[in-house]
Amino acid sequence: MKKFLMAAAAGTLTGVVVTTQVAAPLLAQEATKATNVYEQLDLFGDIFERIRSQYVEEVDEADLIEAAINGMLTSLDPHSSYLSPDDADAMRVQTRGEFGGLGIEVTQEDGFVKVVSPIDGTPADEAGIEAGDFITHVDAESVLGLTLDEAVDLMRGPVGSEIVITIVREGEAEPFDVSIIRDTIKLTAVRTRTEQNTVVLRVTTFNDQTYKNLESGLAEQVEEAGGIENIRGIVLDLRNNPGGLLTQAIRVSDAFLEKGEIVSTRGRNPEDGDRFNATPGDLAEGKPIVVLINGGSASASEIVAGALKDHRRAIVVGTKSFGKGSVQTVMPLRGDGAMRLTTARYYTPSGRSIQALGVSPDIVVEQPRRAPDAENEDEQATGAFRSEADLRGRLNNDSLSEDEIRQIEEDNARAEEAAKLREEDYQLAYAIDILKGLTALNDSED
Repeated sequence: MKKFLMAAAAGTLTGVVVTTQVAAPLLAQEATKATNVYEQLDLFGDIFERIRSQYVEEVDEADLIEAAINGMLTSLDPHSSYLSPDDADAMRVQTRGEFGGLGIEVTQEDGFVKVVSPIDGTPADEAGIEAGDFITHVDAESVLGLTLDEAVDLMRGPVGSEIVITIVREGEAEPFDVSIIRDTIKLTAVRTRTEQNTVVLRVTTFNDQTYKNLESGLAEQVEEAGGIENIRGIVLDLRNNPGGLLTQAIRVSDAFLEKGEIVSTRGRNPEDGDRFNATPGDLAEGKPIVVLINGGSASASEIVAGALKDHRRAIVVGTKSFGKGSVQTVMPLRGDGAMRLTTARYYTPSGRSIQALGVSPDIVVEQPRRAPDAENEDEQATGAFRSEADLRGRLNNDSLSEDEIRQIEEDNARAEEAAKLREEDYQLAYAIDILKGLTALNDSED
């Protein structure tokens, strides 16, 4: 028994010794790390003092500190940054849906400013700026080497003033200049219309008004159609939508889902993760949905597209989305400024991150670029095919009633309308054709 007690005591003592031997190096390592941090801070203070006292020109101390803070944040990823009091206020205004500028969402890539997407109906959109364009100069001044916020500051200016930006575009041999007149940007979060018995919900951004606009716009179109039974389906157009509020992306997804996960977020620590689920209720009452996306669909747009795709609630059509799968939290700072910090990644219901990968459409449909003389070519091509009805002196069809003749004329008018839409927006026309096919299939099954 004595031997057993001694062995146990020896074992306990050994454990204490081992723990001490392990803990001591760890404590020393932490102390060394802390010392290195203080040394680096001392180095920063030394550099700051030398710039302030010896730089060739007098500098503003507050600007130096702000630049250092912003440099620290922008070194993390393209979406983290410092917001000065003016920038923070502008961001709050933008979230509410009205702000001044060109109307483009931008990021930074290879030192240049890259257009995520132009916003519908804004000066940039009307000037022909496209998703994927690179902005290399602003008023002949290069943006290479500037931070994203500095480049954006160059593009800001009084409403009504002119700006010339130099664009590099894939497929174009040479850079070219685009002149834009700055304007007050008033965002209509959702535009609704009905095309060929299909409700088109064009979501341009995810701000405070998005879900409210979508709900009321859909209800209005259904009422004009005389009820949901007269609606073939819904096209949710998220093309060139740069994203916005996570809460609004969740609400829009929930609008068409009865249950299941919408999106999950995972931060640095496991306990910081979160999961958002759908609640019962479908605004579309089970009607088929096609979601349109392209390379300008980012962030919140990708959450919606990914959720509806993973739950097989919608067919996703278009081209691969932008691939911004991170969540930014805006944290207020002293002095009315703010810090935009990437705090989590988000994942679609299937558990897939789309960071740098994007959402892949179920059906890939490119939006063809029209050549200047394409209209004439189309007219010539159409004219090459004639039917019996076009021939002079043809025999009339004596087996049709007046109602049947009227039905044929209406069908022809709808066909002409569909052909016109294909010329204006091929991807949207394709989406509507898919819904026509689904409707026809469901009717035949009934």
